[in-house]
Amino acid sequence: MKPTLLGLAAAAGFALSGFAASAQQSLTYLFPAPDFLPAFAPFQLALHKGYYAEAGLDVTFRVGQGGADVATQVAVGNADMGGGMGDTSMIVRANGLEIRGVALLGGQGLTHIAWRNDRGIEGLADLRGRAIGVISFQDTAYYNLLAALAGEGIERSDADIQALGSGGLIQNMIAGSIDAMSGVPEWIVAIEDAGVDLTVVPVRSIFPAQAQAIIASDRFIEAHPDQVEGFVRATLRAIDDIVADPAAAAQDYVGFIDRHAENVEQIERIMRFYVESVYAEMADLQRGAFDASLLQEIQDFYVANEIVRTAVPIEDVYTNRFVLGTQ
Repeated sequence: MKPTLLGLAAAAGFALSGFAASAQQSLTYLFPAPDFLPAFAPFQLALHKGYYAEAGLDVTFRVGQGGADVATQVAVGNADMGGGMGDTSMIVRANGLEIRGVALLGGQGLTHIAWRNDRGIEGLADLRGRAIGVISFQDTAYYNLLAALAGEGIERSDADIQALGSGGLIQNMIAGSIDAMSGVPEWIVAIEDAGVDLTVVPVRSIFPAQAQAIIASDRFIEAHPDQVEGFVRATLRAIDDIVADPAAAAQDYVGFIDRHAENVEQIERIMRFYVESVYAEMADLQRGAFDASLLQEIQDFYVANEIVRTAVPIEDVYTNRFVLGTQ
């Protein structure tokens, strides 16, 4: 009897295991850049620590060809969800791509402006006539730079702005071929680690720059709200882990991403940078939520400066329902 009972128990266990596996819902997430970048650490932590699986999701990461490609692929259904910036949807929605932000990955902006301290630059006003690097002229960091310069009365033609790609931007800053840059925390840490002394200014201190955002199409949100909510909450849970203990999160991360295995100290510095300057929450807003008034301010600037041609209703740009639990 005992062997029979044990056999039945084992069979039942396998059956339940198979049921659990089949209950997982497949979800494809598209990154705008290589998925090993530290900017995407929350997603890797959520995947490898099992947070997505606990939410009933079998997540597959894919890499797109920049933010515009991600927005297009998500809008047409070639990817379920994807990565953008908090203002991505207002830029592309006017072109018929019906996507919106479903979570904002930080209460502060992702973009920072940094300049070499050996160039006699004392503030943003001194960037007039300077060589400034950006990753591309279609990137949010470029738009954020224009907004920051405009605050000092500096127009696009008043500075030598160069699109260099991420690798070129870092190399040119280290070599001294450019004076300043507009970009993300990991690039700044890489430049500083090469021995370059920098002054770093968060664009958010000048203009309501946004953090990364998770985007989804209106169609996917309507058809699969449970998957959207599960993915959002699991990713925000990973950000909570980073905020609570950046050192432990860095150790976990390098254990999951082999190419960073020898760089745990640098990864920890990058994560602390994100905790202090990107993930920091805004007053009166829950982590992950969008602020409609700030989005409106960004859109007003973009329209006035012809970065976007057509304004769209701000309520179509985002939803907080998956963060706040509202409909």
